[in-house]
Amino acid sequence: MKVLTLNIPESLDLDNMQVAMLVGSRLYEEGKLSLGEAASVAGLTKRTFAELLGAYNVSIFNYPASEISRDVANA
Repeated sequence: MKVLTLNIPESLDLDNMQVAMLVGSRLYEEGKLSLGEAASVAGLTKRTFAELLGAYNVSIFNYPASEISRDVANA
């Protein structure tokens, strides 16, 4: 895994875990990482990461609407 150093303004008052959770949740929401990969980025277990997603306005059900429509049509 790559290591990245970020300079975050202190005025944001974010700790390392919050920044890692922001990055992990956003990459999960965009479908770039699986739940397990995103949890690893955040330094959390999959269960804990999944439980915290709602606080970041990210649904654990990362399934495109177009695929849901297709699945319903094929049911």
